[in-house]
Amino acid sequence: MEKVLLVEDENDLATIVMRELRGAGYEVFHAEDGLSALDLHERHQPDVVLLDWMLPRLNGLEVLRRLRQSSATPVLMLTARSEEADRVIGLEIGADDYLTKPFSMRELVARVRALLRRAELIKLTISADRRVASEELCLGNLRLNPQTHEVTLEGAMLDLSPTEFALLQLLLRSPGRAFSRSYLIETLWSGTYIGGDRSVDNVVLRLRKKLGKLGDSIETVWGIGYRLHNGASGKV
Repeated sequence: MEKVLLVEDENDLATIVMRELRGAGYEVFHAEDGLSALDLHERHQPDVVLLDWMLPRLNGLEVLRRLRQSSATPVLMLTARSEEADRVIGLEIGADDYLTKPFSMRELVARVRALLRRAELIKLTISADRRVASEELCLGNLRLNPQTHEVTLEGAMLDLSPTEFALLQLLLRSPGRAFSRSYLIETLWSGTYIGGDRSVDNVVLRLRKKLGKLGDSIETVWGIGYRLHNGASGKV
């Protein structure tokens, strides 16, 4: 049974969410504040975290920051803040998805299922990659270690979401190859590409920003998708 950690201080909402998730077949743990969330995460190692933005004792963004220091658990942010800037902050810190309140329970369960499918596919992809090639990959001062699942830039650890890591690894392993958005959606999201879907573009945007100047090496192939500048990457 897959485990879900719900971090929500609104008891009425939490009760409804837990009921729906348990009805969908998940084991659910509930934390009412940020510090309790970190404790439950360490003790139970959930497969996905549903994290409210506004929490007592420790807010959701700080919880997310601390989680990303040691864990790649998929995180779905639950927020009443609908401003784009607020959503971008959460995604840049390491959230994998967000859902704005009020939301339907049907959509919530669907988002959880999608995150779990994505996480499992990423694990399988990384496992397959390790069997084929375990060499450290580089891009200038950037180092990606497939074995430890760590990325460093000029010696400093980068906080990447599982999707960002998988995308970067894919690009580093195949410099010069153009990946279509539909292929990336199918590979990293296990979904179907629909014209206008900005999921890939948003991940690339965040990854470029985290890579700083090296982000320019991820080139846009107009009408197709993205590629890493040929010759920019190599094995150490």
